[in-house]
Amino acid sequence: MEGKVKKELVGNEGMVILDMVRRLNRRGATLHLKKLINKTHPADMAWVYRHLTKEERETVFETIATLDSVGTFLSELDGLLVAELVQGLTPQYMADIVSDMPSDDAVDLLEILPDDIAGEIRAHMEQKDRDEVEELLQYDPESAGGLMSPDFMYLDEGLTAGDAIRSIQKKSEEKEMVFYLYLTHGDLKLSGVVSLRELLMHPSERKLKDIMNSNVISVTTDTDQGEVAHVVSKYNFLAVPVVDSNYSLVGIVTVDDIIDVIREEASEEFLQMAGAGKDREILLKSTKDSALIRAPWLFASWLGGIMAMFIIGAFEQELSQVIALASFIPVVIGMGGNIATQSSTIIVRGLATGRINLDEAHKVVFKEMRVGLILGLTYGLFLGVVAFLGFNEPALMGVVVGISVFFCMAMAATLGTMIPIFLKRFDVDAAIATGPFVTTSIDILGVLMYFTVAKFFLNL
Repeated sequence: MEGKVKKELVGNEGMVILDMVRRLNRRGATLHLKKLINKTHPADMAWVYRHLTKEERETVFETIATLDSVGTFLSELDGLLVAELVQGLTPQYMADIVSDMPSDDAVDLLEILPDDIAGEIRAHMEQKDRDEVEELLQYDPESAGGLMSPDFMYLDEGLTAGDAIRSIQKKSEEKEMVFYLYLTHGDLKLSGVVSLRELLMHPSERKLKDIMNSNVISVTTDTDQGEVAHVVSKYNFLAVPVVDSNYSLVGIVTVDDIIDVIREEASEEFLQMAGAGKDREILLKSTKDSALIRAPWLFASWLGGIMAMFIIGAFEQELSQVIALASFIPVVIGMGGNIATQSSTIIVRGLATGRINLDEAHKVVFKEMRVGLILGLTYGLFLGVVAFLGFNEPALMGVVVGISVFFCMAMAATLGTMIPIFLKRFDVDAAIATGPFVTTSIDILGVLMYFTVAKFFLNL
């Protein structure tokens, strides 16, 4: 596999390759199938593999298992599919695969497997590889220590530029991200960084400590992965160094891992906001498991609906007097729920990207409140005119509907903004505030506000 340029899937080519894999697999054309897989990028092969049936996966993987790219393929595959595959493989075979993988990818693979299976695989690894993997496994998988790679390029600050270049030529093939050279002194204490480009611009006799940038931005092994992603994206780094409590350099987190973190956290937030739990692999879950994950979130909506039903029932007499009131309940509640979801989504995103400062959160709240007032006034006027033209009796029906929409949207925008910020202050994941939680709150308060306004203006 070394030296071969992998071709990424573009447009409909993925479906073409999927069809070719299926046809070659049906015909038992193993040699041709092997050539096709070799020409396909492992990430694209993982996409193809997801779309195969269970029986097709078993036979296709028998071919993949004979290739050098099997480790890269497994690192691109969904956790549930990897766990399913490993059940039929021997610990020694998996140990050989894991040993050939970069240590950070090997750790990611072991962490998604059941503890007993991962333990057996580690037991069959050579001592050196096992020690390296177990050192990384001690860190929280969602921290910088869990993301970092120990295979990085570092040099003593006392070396000359010429010595550094010769060292790079000897060792760089085994290292990650040699665009940055991290410089140390003493017991691997991080002292500076110099880019490969900058190194080549200086005379060979110049000391590294005279050309390095000593203002190094680093993270510690226990820094949360979200904060690491924030640092990398803020400063546009290709990698960030990781230090321990003694400021000794222990690894680097590369941008490819950060992209995965950003994608995973975004997926979790979207799922939570939609009330579908936070399991990114929910599409691969069984029908029963998927239903169990989503049921608790829907219970909030069910409970809110029951409460709204009782509120409407409490105003049964008013409804019987003015039947037209019932026609506008869905509109009033729908507009409130939609603007609340918009506001809370904006706030959750702002909190996740660090664009909202909690100490100045009141500015955001007042801004969203003003947005709610403007949109509430606009749609309140529109709906009020529709109510006035469509329902001549009672005469103030348009006023009731217009004012209800105005207040409901203003309240919903404010509430949708405040709930995520409030939860964030108490160190609760703000994403859980959206979806069913926010819209259910608006359902209850919106119905109550609507009938209160109607009772006041229509003298019911």
